[in-house]
Amino acid sequence: MSDKSYLDWPFFDDRHRQLQADLERWASANISDDHHGDTDAACRDFVTRLGAAGWLRYAVGGSAHGGQYDVIDTRAICLLRETLARHSGLADFAFAMQGLGSGAITLHGTAAQKQRYLTRVAAGEAIAAFALSEPGSGSDVAAMSCAARAEGDEYVLDGEKTWISNGGIADFYVLFARSGEAPGSRGLSAFIVDAATPGLEIAERINVIAPHPLARLRFTNCRIPKSAMLGAPGQGFKVAMQTLDIFRTSVAAAALGFARHALDEALRRATTRPMFNQMLADFQITQTKLAQMATGVDVSALLTYRAAWLRDQGQNVTREAAMAKMTATETAQQVIDAALQIWGGLGVVSEHPVERLYREIRALRIYEGATEVQQLIIARQTLSAYEQELRT
Repeated sequence: MSDKSYLDWPFFDDRHRQLQADLERWASANISDDHHGDTDAACRDFVTRLGAAGWLRYAVGGSAHGGQYDVIDTRAICLLRETLARHSGLADFAFAMQGLGSGAITLHGTAAQKQRYLTRVAAGEAIAAFALSEPGSGSDVAAMSCAARAEGDEYVLDGEKTWISNGGIADFYVLFARSGEAPGSRGLSAFIVDAATPGLEIAERINVIAPHPLARLRFTNCRIPKSAMLGAPGQGFKVAMQTLDIFRTSVAAAALGFARHALDEALRRATTRPMFNQMLADFQITQTKLAQMATGVDVSALLTYRAAWLRDQGQNVTREAAMAKMTATETAQQVIDAALQIWGGLGVVSEHPVERLYREIRALRIYEGATEVQQLIIARQTLSAYEQELRT
């Protein structure tokens, strides 16, 4: 069982501690990571069960529209993702995408949009997706080419999106497209596009090392009403970045959950594997690995919950979230690799717990801002703060 002493840190209120305890009991009784067959069906099932149990209420904001709180509680989101990720990568994915896919509606949706979409997302009755990346624009969002052309009371969408999580199973997509109000990032807008809209097709399903619903979308003369816009024209970049700012810290929390699971597996193996008339854990070289792993987990947890706590205090956490995301994902990769090494040959057997973790962690170092992008963000924020200090 993973160390829970971090819950005593002053970052948390009693309601957070109770939330984690309640979810831990539910997850232990209801989640199995044994889904070798239909990944789409398993993901839909997780969404349904997470919604029925009330956990998806934390993924949306606005109690009038199904949310647990009027404002999304970042620490709650992180505790949920950490706990779910420790039990199942796909369960974490299902929860996270309900939040990311509907986050822009929580932040910028009209009352009608919130009522139509958020209530169903919170109940697990509709699957959400966030459609930002394109074949030619990933980290460089301003290079987006998918176009939204105004015609009368409609917008006409043409272009492609790729690496879209929940692509192919989502009921609606929060889409970002170039509406042309200004060059670069100032000419983007956000829209809600129902999956059944004519002109939207699933061009390709994408298979990755840790199976998740993923697809390339194609829009051809896809017409949506102007009422489907989220926020104001030309504000799409702002909408996207604000949404990512909420959930970037939670990516760190998911990586932390993976790392805790890996450390547990390493400890289990090291304390039960006899070798040369002693246990594997008795070797100093094993103890060195375990010490590095445990320290890395705590460093990641401190950075993750610092960023979550600061955001819940109303502070801008662009720098802190980037630090947490970068550190937790890179550290989790190292911790999982060390756990696999401790398990030896068994660690590379297909569907062994550490083998699954080894595949699950890799994507987290890329999505919602690759490690290299986080480094740029941290450096720019640090330089900006230094220059501001010099001026004042």
